[in-house]
Amino acid sequence: MNETSTIHGRTNVLVVSGMSGAGKSTALKILEDLGYEAVDNLPLSLLPRLTAGADGSGAPLGRAIAVGIDSRTRDFAPEAFIALLEQLRQRHDLTVSLLYLDCDDDMLQSRFTATRRRHPLAGDRPVGDGIALERRMIGGLRDRADLMLDSSHLSLPELRQLLSAQFALETTPGLNVTIVSFSYRRGLPRVADMIFDVRFLANPHYVDKLRPLTGEDPATAAFIAADPTFAPFFRGIGKLMLSLLPSYAREGKRYLTIGIGCTGGRHRSVFVAGKLAQLLLDEGYPATLRHRDKDIVMD
Repeated sequence: MNETSTIHGRTNVLVVSGMSGAGKSTALKILEDLGYEAVDNLPLSLLPRLTAGADGSGAPLGRAIAVGIDSRTRDFAPEAFIALLEQLRQRHDLTVSLLYLDCDDDMLQSRFTATRRRHPLAGDRPVGDGIALERRMIGGLRDRADLMLDSSHLSLPELRQLLSAQFALETTPGLNVTIVSFSYRRGLPRVADMIFDVRFLANPHYVDKLRPLTGEDPATAAFIAADPTFAPFFRGIGKLMLSLLPSYAREGKRYLTIGIGCTGGRHRSVFVAGKLAQLLLDEGYPATLRHRDKDIVMD
């Protein structure tokens, strides 16, 4: 038995669902590279059989499984899917998680147009009608997900990094924290559990030599850190996070996303997000850092 596939005798079963075009097939390929046995578009009625083990006895499977189930799936019904998921979560031989992949409607429409694929629920109607119907149909799954990823602005390497950080089989289960820097001009990250606004800090955008840089550059970092409001703010946010994270972990929360926002998403939010990620890593928390808007230059 592969020890990285089981936890205390439990086999990892990761169910991947979400909006068509949001990247489920790509996610399954990445998970397969991580060591999961990946099965896409599995009929709902076959999921209990797949998780029962090779001999049907319910003995541990011995290999982690990633299963793609969505609106394309034969006999799919959201209520039946949720009920089946809850049944599997009651089993003592499985650790079952639901990953939900979402994406902005405009981006989904653009992807279907670019690939000339027909939306599975659109039929002869426009792609937008299929997207709207699917969102109504499976919206309840999003609320049941252990982790929701918004792929609207994720590159393939970023998606791979996030999935590796959250679902690598050698990772001991616990609270996994993702810190996302972002620009308020481009909207809030939809996946964030909590948001911190750092627009009160001195803005390097108005310093000519710093404007083309990012918060990862030493000169920019020194400029922001020199703001007298930064040190007490960062002490406060660090103390808050280190007091909250153990409580989240005790309650069984496995994934927490923290958004750090500034005006342009290139300087202040990038610097603060990086500092917070390093603090959590130093304290022993698995922390993943992502800069959503760092490379977007705004006037």
